[in-house]
Amino acid sequence: MKIAVGLSGGVDSSVAAALLIEQGHEVTGVTMKHAQGNLYKSMPGLTACFGGDEEEEIREAEAVAEKLGIPFLVIDLTKEYEEIVLDYFREEYLAGRTPNPCVRCNQQIKFTLLMDRCMEKIPFDAFATGHYARVEEDEKTGRMLLKQAAYRRKDQSYFLSQLSQDQLRKVIFPLGRLTKEEVRAAAASYGLPTADKEESQDFFAGDYRELFPEKPQPGSIVDMEGKILGRHSGIISYTIGQRRGLGISAPEPLYVIRIDAEQNEVVVGPKEALLKRSLTADQFNWISQPAPDASAGPLRVQAKIRHGSRAHTASAYPLEGDKIQLFFEDELEAVTPGQAAVLYQGDVVVGGGFILSSGR
Repeated sequence: MKIAVGLSGGVDSSVAAALLIEQGHEVTGVTMKHAQGNLYKSMPGLTACFGGDEEEEIREAEAVAEKLGIPFLVIDLTKEYEEIVLDYFREEYLAGRTPNPCVRCNQQIKFTLLMDRCMEKIPFDAFATGHYARVEEDEKTGRMLLKQAAYRRKDQSYFLSQLSQDQLRKVIFPLGRLTKEEVRAAAASYGLPTADKEESQDFFAGDYRELFPEKPQPGSIVDMEGKILGRHSGIISYTIGQRRGLGISAPEPLYVIRIDAEQNEVVVGPKEALLKRSLTADQFNWISQPAPDASAGPLRVQAKIRHGSRAHTASAYPLEGDKIQLFFEDELEAVTPGQAAVLYQGDVVVGGGFILSSGR
């Protein structure tokens, strides 16, 4: 089988490529150029998907390909990344929401444009990455199922929840059943130069404000009754649930409860005001089943409202269009508009959407 492997210059994608070669596949390494060189500064000691020294990462990916003896391609998606991911990132923050650029990048860049551009240059049978997740076909329905990685601590299915059935039919995740320790051991056994490389920590390894061409407008920090308590330096610096860095004093701890982009205000309140029992999400992508009719009854699920959080038991109600509503058994803290809400049944991803609003 001919397989294109997305090489990021990290240990995970390197081992994914090595495993596929060992299995007898014809592998080509592909790296995406997207970070505009060193336009944005990286904080010392941090690595990330965007904003670091991309040229160095490309050299590291090429060194991996050379070690493995496979062809290597660099595909420039700088313009598309700016328009699809960075513009989305800016627009969401300026609208008072907290975006998830990794979900958007996977959906529209890595598993769409990068795959398409690869196919133009090197026709392949499958596209592989170093994500910790699994894809299997449901023998009864024929649908492709996205599943959590066997090693839950590294599971990345949350970030893949917007992938379509067509995309899932084309992908392979060789690390889906491995632990991080096993991956590093494999890298060492293959003699890969990335064996001891540190992991990327986030989307961006700098100050997010670097990504905004215009200086954010300052405004008021107000309590839930509208009383002005202080000033903020721009709503892009705040997110729901934030406590530190508010620059205000009060007799009790205060948290960001809401961000009002129209009024350019950050609304703060006590911790109990963060607690919610429901949310509405849109752009919901159904994976394990076709989108049910809005008249269908509730679906019992476990829901994650951010990556790294535990899953919460909920009832999911499909709404008109691509929206759903979730009602939780327990109260949740800091349900954040803009973040992905991803639903699971066991280790199977039901689907995912983006949080619009929350309610008591």
